[in-house]
Amino acid sequence: MNENKILSINDYLKRIDNDKKLKLIEIRNLVKLNFPEAIETISFKMPAFKLNGKILIYFAAFKNHISIFPAPRTVNEFESELKNYKGGKGTIQFTDGQPIPVKLIEKILIFRAQTIINKNKKSNK
Repeated sequence: MNENKILSINDYLKRIDNDKKLKLIEIRNLVKLNFPEAIETISFKMPAFKLNGKILIYFAAFKNHISIFPAPRTVNEFESELKNYKGGKGTIQFTDGQPIPVKLIEKILIFRAQTIINKNKKSNK
């Protein structure tokens, strides 16, 4: 068995320095508060939450920032509100020392969840 394998979000968090860990826990708690039915998972070696079997959000720590990965369409939807943050296709970065924009992440989560729910409704028709 590979001892370095990350099996849970708790395993992942144990490997992260305290400053970044606190921010990741803040994001984790935000997801759990808004979507208690979301399932924690590890995917692509990153913490993630699934909603209705689809990824709601990934989040991870890096050398100089933490990132959330809500999906490209979601990032595009909030382009004007994200202008003060680095990012790319489907990712938003929060640099070290930068506070987590809780209300913005909450809006992103709600939008992403609605996208998942709407896709499920369409596929069930």
